[in-house]
Amino acid sequence: MNMHSSDAATAEEAIAAQEALPPLTNEDATRVAMQNTLLTPRFYTTDFAEMDAIDVTPVRADWDRLIAQMKSDPNKGHFKKTADWDHVDWDGMEPKLKAEFIDFLISSCTAEFSGCVLYKEMKRRGSNEDITTLFQLMARDEARHAGFINDALREAGIAVNLGFLTQSKKYTYFRPKFIYYATYLSEKIGYARYITIYRHLEAHPEYRFHPIFKWFREWCNDEFSHGEAFALLMKTDPKLTESLQNRLWIKFFLTAVFATMWVRDHQRPAFHAALGVDPAWYGQEVYRVTSEISRQVFPMTLDIDHPRWQPTLNRIQAANVQIVAGERQGGVAGKLKALGGRIKAGANFVALLTIPVQRNAVPDSPRLEPAY
Repeated sequence: MNMHSSDAATAEEAIAAQEALPPLTNEDATRVAMQNTLLTPRFYTTDFAEMDAIDVTPVRADWDRLIAQMKSDPNKGHFKKTADWDHVDWDGMEPKLKAEFIDFLISSCTAEFSGCVLYKEMKRRGSNEDITTLFQLMARDEARHAGFINDALREAGIAVNLGFLTQSKKYTYFRPKFIYYATYLSEKIGYARYITIYRHLEAHPEYRFHPIFKWFREWCNDEFSHGEAFALLMKTDPKLTESLQNRLWIKFFLTAVFATMWVRDHQRPAFHAALGVDPAWYGQEVYRVTSEISRQVFPMTLDIDHPRWQPTLNRIQAANVQIVAGERQGGVAGKLKALGGRIKAGANFVALLTIPVQRNAVPDSPRLEPAY
């Protein structure tokens, strides 16, 4: 019997389990996953030698506890269909909701697999046992998540070709510190997104239109642990969060990640309506949870209650609508329309950066436990 990706002990085993499944006509799904825009998940590469040289001695006690927790593998076997997996009537699903939900699943699968590819490469190239052990464990988790989403997509008759993505998707180079900032926020905002949806549907099960949402609690705890790992990596070098230059970079990444989420979520109105969630409320709730968590390592949070915050995000969203309309229109007029949208989006992103931050004192130990 073939191994299921949820039981795999390594990323390689999880990927092999997916590739062993019967093939599907998946060109459309893979084409969507291959896209590289400001709003789509990217594959990253970095200076692996610099990361391999990290010394975790300053955070040794917290590090060992986290690695022991991850090695205990509390979610082994979790990411697969069980008796709790309800039948999904894909043919009867409202067409706009179906399209947006499939887009959500493909985007989520690509994002999870992006982490797997980066972490797996760090494990392959490194020789530092602390670092390679961590990235092997995180790659395992992300491969399981991607495989589980692909299982859900298969019910709709499509799947993302993970092996093809590894070989063919464009890779973006980020310096290690930018990997820390971006990936820390990605993992923590992933936790906040999953737990917010899970708690909402726990209180309002009538809006749970697909069974995958039942798996979000354990899923978000994997995301939380991965974020904890990057918090510890940043604590090994105080300059990463304390120097003036790096504080400016942190503000930039916080703003970019939050703004991207706002625009992306407002592109799926039918999806959020089906969940019974207002995207603006959801965005602010996720920002609050993420901001509270990020106090563990970042010396600032964004002022998401500032009077210019939401109106500026809405203008960026309107600019994105203009960009999309221009690209669809094509021709000279369409190009000019898209260009105008990009200028508006850029100007309003700069306006977000001018909103003063809220400073906070970073604790000596960054370790937190998921309790939201």
